[in-house]
Amino acid sequence: MGTSDAPAAEDPPGRSEDGACSVQAMAFISEENSAPLATDLSACSGKSEPSASGAERGSWGSQLEFLLSCLSYAVGLGNIWRFPYLCYQNGGGAFLIPYVLMLFCTGVPLFFFELTLGQFSSRGPIAVWSICPLFQGIGYAMFFISLFIGIYYNMILAWTLFYLYSSFTDSLPWNSCDNWWNTDACRRFDARNCTLAGGLLNGTGGCVLKSKVDDGTWASLSEAAGSLKMPADEFFHNYMLNITEGIHTPGGMRWPLVLCLLVAWTLVFLVLLKGVKSFGKAVYFTATFPYLILLCLLVRAATLPGYVDGIYFYLTPRWEKLASAKVWADAAIQIFFSLSPCWGGLITLASYNKFHNNHFRDAIIISCGNCFTSFFAGFVIFGIVGFMAHELGVKVEDVVAQGPGLAFIAYPEAVSRLPVSPLWSVLFFSMLLTLGLGTQFTLLETVISTVTDLYPHRLRQHHTWVLLGSCLFMFGCGLPLCSSGGLYILTLLDSYAGTFSALTVGMAEVLVVAHIYGADRLLDDIRTMLGYYPFHYVWWKWSWKLVTPVMVTGLLLFTWIDHSPLTYGAYEFPLWATAVGWIISLTSVAMIPLVAAIKLCSMDSSLSLMQRVRRLTSPDAPWGPALPVHRTEAKMAARGTHHGSQQICNDFTLGSFSEESGEDSIPY
Repeated sequence: MGTSDAPAAEDPPGRSEDGACSVQAMAFISEENSAPLATDLSACSGKSEPSASGAERGSWGSQLEFLLSCLSYAVGLGNIWRFPYLCYQNGGGAFLIPYVLMLFCTGVPLFFFELTLGQFSSRGPIAVWSICPLFQGIGYAMFFISLFIGIYYNMILAWTLFYLYSSFTDSLPWNSCDNWWNTDACRRFDARNCTLAGGLLNGTGGCVLKSKVDDGTWASLSEAAGSLKMPADEFFHNYMLNITEGIHTPGGMRWPLVLCLLVAWTLVFLVLLKGVKSFGKAVYFTATFPYLILLCLLVRAATLPGYVDGIYFYLTPRWEKLASAKVWADAAIQIFFSLSPCWGGLITLASYNKFHNNHFRDAIIISCGNCFTSFFAGFVIFGIVGFMAHELGVKVEDVVAQGPGLAFIAYPEAVSRLPVSPLWSVLFFSMLLTLGLGTQFTLLETVISTVTDLYPHRLRQHHTWVLLGSCLFMFGCGLPLCSSGGLYILTLLDSYAGTFSALTVGMAEVLVVAHIYGADRLLDDIRTMLGYYPFHYVWWKWSWKLVTPVMVTGLLLFTWIDHSPLTYGAYEFPLWATAVGWIISLTSVAMIPLVAAIKLCSMDSSLSLMQRVRRLTSPDAPWGPALPVHRTEAKMAARGTHHGSQQICNDFTLGSFSEESGEDSIPY
């Protein structure tokens, strides 16, 4: 262990009295693996670690900001409206077994992998692919995925703002069937005793028992009961959306939704106005506020009749379900999309980290925290659903919903039956808004960082204009979603923008880095940052080389085989709409071969095809740490040299590791 003499107390940090460079820490591993571990050479450059993260590009104000930003990005609407339903549908408590296994086989390796790429290079999703220029199209694919998702995700936030505004009233507008938008099919479903007795509501709200009518009348009543709608259903479809009969009929613009969408984009613009600095402050709220609201809702739900029934249905293990391949696939898919890898967001967030940040620890904390949030949210959601089933006199499974149906119909209907219902409605939609904003901030920051990283010298000094232009462009693209047929467009985007394409990108990026750049080499880069290999070296090596690619490929095949025509309720999307969906999905994936072909064709024609491929699959000069001091550490780790601490500092000072050295074949 080499150390330097401590400087005098009054000397500037990292400098001795005679101006010599001091090395703060140096560690070596055993002779059998003779490469230096992390060396803190920030003193050699005369710069402190905070400035070492790249003042020009920006950096997090504190480590906690990065942790909260990742948590806010990963924990989104899917944790509330998808996981509890999947848990119930796929075996209740038994579903936790495949869920946790898939977390450590797919989720954590991908999460850690992308944080490593971003932190080591301090680059966004496109620029980071200087690690293997031939496959820079993966970065463009990530950019398009984030762009498409960001366009429709903010529309969901606009809906949330609409509901939030509508909740500031003495009585919730979806509390009755007495509004102008209600139809004859609207029923409050307050006749609980009727359903408990096995009866059905007739057209006037009266109760009819099966024993009192003939079979034909009962069949007619049953069919009619199936067409009855709750007030919350008609508020969502008839009032807020004024929904048309299908995607082929877009209808007119819903100007209140246009205004809500404008407010949503304004909020995002203001938070990201100062870049990562203002973003880092906003996540203190967006990452913590939802937990406070969830806790309040949980306490309230636990006092409601039917709460225990809801939790029972949520958690009761059904072990026979574990024999179904679909259960394991659903667990893996939920982990994959819940943590949101392959959209470029994780690489973007990690690119603002300090070089020696312990991102391995962060990956474990955030991944496990995300899964805990999903599980915890289930107690709130199913508690309220149990109450709803008790109110209606039906089984819990008859009330269970997922997606927008849960957030904007089932849950508002249940909330409307609570005492002081506007208060609980405000709390619920405030929680949805902050959850969505946390994800949307990162999606837009990914778009911004990608654009500015393409032309850093021109665009970084014009961050505000790039941000404004991006917000206006995405707002304009989102305007069709504000039409009466906008729900169908949103459903189409949600189904195709980030499913097949994200899985394909995930498979490609892991295969490229693990097999072309090298998993061992990537682990050496991690050791340069952390000072040690993550536990356990062999697991990470083979998870990236084999386990994770196989798992993601399996998910891709399963999703393809399990694919069915897109529907919304009883409406089935036409063939042309499905074709548009596939075009959206393939637009991002097509960037991978397209960019590769362009790069091969644009190289020196005197080189053979294999020579071009060989050059484009080797890291180019920009790859590596952003600052010279960290590039020096990475070079020493790659060379496996054994200098004394003072000699290393002298080598750095004298430029022994300068990039201009003609003998230096190491990319960084």
